[in-house]
Amino acid sequence: MGKKKILAVDDEPNILMSIEFILDMEGYEVHTARDGEEALEVAGRIRPDLILLDISMPRKDGYEVCRIIKGCDELAGTKVVMLTAKGQALERKKGLEVGADEYITKPFNAAELLEKIREMIEP
Repeated sequence: MGKKKILAVDDEPNILMSIEFILDMEGYEVHTARDGEEALEVAGRIRPDLILLDISMPRKDGYEVCRIIKGCDELAGTKVVMLTAKGQALERKKGLEVGADEYITKPFNAAELLEKIREMIEP
C-alpha cells in the first residue's frame, strides 16, 4: 500500500507551503494547486485520497470545484475538506451542500487538521 495522496488547493502561497510541510512531515504524498482549474486538472491526474480545498480562489471557487469532483465517477471516493477563512454558518452549510465531507476554518490548528485527515482516510 503506497502513501495516501493529498491535494492541497489554495491561492495563498504561504498557506500552501505550510500545509505541504505539515503533511509531508506526516508521510503523505502531497500535491498542490493554486486555483480551481488547476485543482481539477491535478485531481484528475493523481486521483487523491483527500483534497484540502480553499473557497475563495481564481478560475473556479472551492464550491464549484467540490461540486465537480463529487459529480465525477473517477473521483467518487475522494474526500473533500473545505479549508477556508469563511467561517459563517451559511458558508459552512453551502460547503456541505455541495458535497464537502468536512469544513475547517482558517487559521487552523495543525494537530486538529491532521487528526481530521487521519479520521477520514486512514484505515
